[in-house]
Amino acid sequence: MALGHVHEIRRGLIVVRIWRKRARGRIRYSTSVVRLYRNGTVWKESTRFDLRDIPVIRLALDEAHTWLLCHSDDQEVGAMSTNQIPVRS
Repeated sequence: MALGHVHEIRRGLIVVRIWRKRARGRIRYSTSVVRLYRNGTVWKESTRFDLRDIPVIRLALDEAHTWLLCHSDDQEVGAMSTNQIPVRS
């Protein structure tokens, strides 16, 4: 069950949202990345990015990773160092 996004990081037109959801009795987090653009007078979101967006996305995702490490109650996430990637077997 999704509980809505709990944090948003904006860098220019790039937006990273951190979502909290309850699964199997535990709180889990996920992220989404969008690029804002304007179509006439209406602002919209896209999940397609160009070459100039990639460094900004990396920065915003790094900030999201730091936020998750600081705010997560999940011991598995909190125990990981910033250079570890969990391996699933």
